[in-house]
Amino acid sequence: MKITHLGHACLLVETDVRLLIDPGTMSDFAALTDIDAVLVTHQHADHVDAGRLAALLAANPGARLVVDPDSVGAVDDLPEARVARPGERLTFGRTRVDVHGGRHAAVYGPVPGCTNNAYLVDDGAFFHPGDSFTMPPGDVDVLAVAIDGPWLKIAEAVDYVRAAGPRVAVPMHEGETTDPAKYAGMLGAFSDVPVRRLPAGVATAL
Repeated sequence: MKITHLGHACLLVETDVRLLIDPGTMSDFAALTDIDAVLVTHQHADHVDAGRLAALLAANPGARLVVDPDSVGAVDDLPEARVARPGERLTFGRTRVDVHGGRHAAVYGPVPGCTNNAYLVDDGAFFHPGDSFTMPPGDVDVLAVAIDGPWLKIAEAVDYVRAAGPRVAVPMHEGETTDPAKYAGMLGAFSDVPVRRLPAGVATAL
């Protein structure tokens, strides 16, 4: 498996297919080709930039668009989207993607949240939780983990990684911090799990 970090929470996952997860406003994905599927975890603009996504889908007419229930309104001007819910299994080529999750992590107390899908690739090879602390259902090899945002503090990210126990954690969701290396370093120092900060735009074998 190869993973390319395209900024913030946007990751290109390459197996026998090319899966793009969360192409948002803080991410650099416009030039991608040969995309097989675009998976959106939730409706916030930093995870789905509908304007630029329209151009990407036009350039990749074979790509399937998959969204959580609440994101349908954000992409209603795009080609037909498949709404996926927790408990469903999707197949792209020989690659399986299981949908987990349910809700975005709480930002503050009773403030209403939104739906949030977490995507598990090939029974634990990779897990992208979106903006949530959704636990993978079993062993996970590579875990994408948010390190900054209005809904978390670094201690929660550390606890999440320690509980999930992946072989390696890949930091993401750092587009609004001025010092992502600091937070990634803290994640590694406190979690007792190897943390690998991916170079932007470089396909990395994991």
